[in-house]
Order: sequence, then C-alpha cells, then structure tokens
Amino acid sequence: MNDAVGGAGAGFRAPTLTDVARIAGVSTMTVSRVINGHPKVAAETRDRVHAAMAALDYRPNMLARGLASGRSYNIGVLTVDTTLYGPRAALRGIELAARDRGYTVTIAHLDDPNQTAVAQGAALLRTRARDGVILLQPMIAEVEADAAPTPADLPPLVAIHAGTPGNYPAVSVDQRAGARLATEHLLALGHRTVHHISGPQVWYEGLERVVGWTEALRAAGVEVPPVAHGDWSAASGYRAARDLLPQPGVTAIFVGNDAMALGVLHALHELGLRCPEDVSLVGFDDYPEAEFFSPGLTTIRQDFDEIGRLSVGLLLDLVETGAASTQHLVLEPELVVRASTAPPAP
Repeated sequence: MNDAVGGAGAGFRAPTLTDVARIAGVSTMTVSRVINGHPKVAAETRDRVHAAMAALDYRPNMLARGLASGRSYNIGVLTVDTTLYGPRAALRGIELAARDRGYTVTIAHLDDPNQTAVAQGAALLRTRARDGVILLQPMIAEVEADAAPTPADLPPLVAIHAGTPGNYPAVSVDQRAGARLATEHLLALGHRTVHHISGPQVWYEGLERVVGWTEALRAAGVEVPPVAHGDWSAASGYRAARDLLPQPGVTAIFVGNDAMALGVLHALHELGLRCPEDVSLVGFDDYPEAEFFSPGLTTIRQDFDEIGRLSVGLLLDLVETGAASTQHLVLEPELVVRASTAPPAP
C-alpha cells in the first residue's frame, strides 16, 4: 500500500510538487511558477494551485528554491516596538502578503540612535541574507531626507510611514485626512469645538493627526483648543483625560489612537460622565477590540493588510526588476461610526 500524503508518523509522507500539480490539475512547471510569483499565470489557475497547496499543507523547499535562483526569498522588516498596535498590525499585513508571494519574513528592530532607519536597513541587507527590506519607521528622528542616499545607491528598500518620503518607495495612510474625518464628524453633530489628545510629537502619525485636526477646526471657524499629549498607551490617555475633562465646555474629544481612547473612557467613568451623552469620543486605528468598548468606539480605520500587500508588492518589484523607484502610495482612511458619538446635550 502506498503511503498517504501529509500528516505525521508511520504511513505518511511529506507532499511534493508533483502531488500539488496532480490535485490542481496542472503541470509541475505551473506549480513552480505560482510558487515563484510568476506574473503570467491565470488567476483561476493560481487559485487552484494555492487551494491544492493548502489542502496538502504543502511547504515549498525554500533552500532549494534559493540555491536555484541565487536569492534568499526572505524579506527583512526593520521596525520599532511591535507591542504597539500600528506596527504590529502592519507587520501582520506584511507577513500575509509575503507568504502569498512565497517569501519568508525576518524581523529586526531599529536600535542604533546614531543611524537613520534607511542606513540601518541598508546595513541589514549587507550583513544578512535578505532580498530586500521594509522599514516600519514612524518616528521623525529616524529619517533624514537630506542625508538619504540616491535611489541608485539604495538596496531594495520600501518604507511605511506618514512623513515626507525620501529617495525610496513608500506606503502610507493619509493621516491628516483621517484626523479631518474624525473632527468633521464631531462638528457635524453640533459640538462647538473638538479637543484632541495626540500621540507623541516625535511620531509622524501623531504630528499629522494634529495638523488634520487643526485644519478641520480652522476651516469650520471654531476655537482650536490646546493639544493634550499622550504616548499611545491607555494610561497616558487616562492621565490626559483626567486633566482635560474638568475644564468647562469639553463635549467632544478626538483621541490619537484607540488605546488612549480606552483610557479616556475609564476617566469618564471615574468622573461620573457618560459617553456619548456628556462627552463624545473618536479614536484612531480601529482596533479589533474597538467595537467591544463600552460604548462601541467611533474611530478611523486604517487598512493594515492593504499596507502590507502594497509594501511587499513595491519591494518585490524592486527585487525582481532591479529598477530604482521613488513611488509613494497613499491610502485613504475610513470613518467607522459606532455608539461613542452623538449630538451634545441641549
């Protein structure tokens, strides 16, 4: 009796490329092209091959693939603290997109304060077996555009951040537009102004959201209150809210991220204030848990899976064509309205 394909233990064997081809009803050459991300494969055929690979739990032999092509089929990701939701969610999107293209991902951390993120990314490629690097570089201090190398000098490198892009491809979400959406939503409900608890000033995202909030208030011709600052944590949102909420006339707050918004909700509860009856609240990011806050949090959604897909696509275009690029792809955020916002009390 022939051994069964897949599984573990006696009587089972690892699935092969031939097994995948047989299940998908294609040639082994077609399976190889799908695994290698060849563009000239019909979408329906690609889907059949992926389905067969999933059914068999087939894992390509990355070592053999790399030896045959002279490439590692590995993407390096240079990132900041992945305990924060934004970098963590973007990293997940990168990993999903890389897997779909037949690449693995290796994570390294930005840890040299004397080098920009671009310089650290170039060093990572020089010293380790990577085909390219994606920089999750949201902090302003990590990028020095005037010191950045020219495209011809750069290794295959793509950045994810909201600042002014340098001489390399970048993917970002329009943070200003997201802040304007949040602020305009609260103003449209009838609030006289909107207060803001921002993230750290050294983060592009925090700075851009302050700018968008300010633009929306000025366009409406209403007061621009002083900005309160947090550090992205729920604890910092709580502390900022405890200082802000006792002030007169605070009926609407736009918070720089959902974690800080959770802290604001806790402060409201402690002070005996209701959300949204007394204070309306809008966050940013759309945590998976945001809809389960009490009340469900109105927030600005960023599509981190799409960020990952686009950044991996840009990077592999550089890897596979050898061409230089300074393309900057900008995604639009989305307002997600839940129960934490309402017109002000009469």
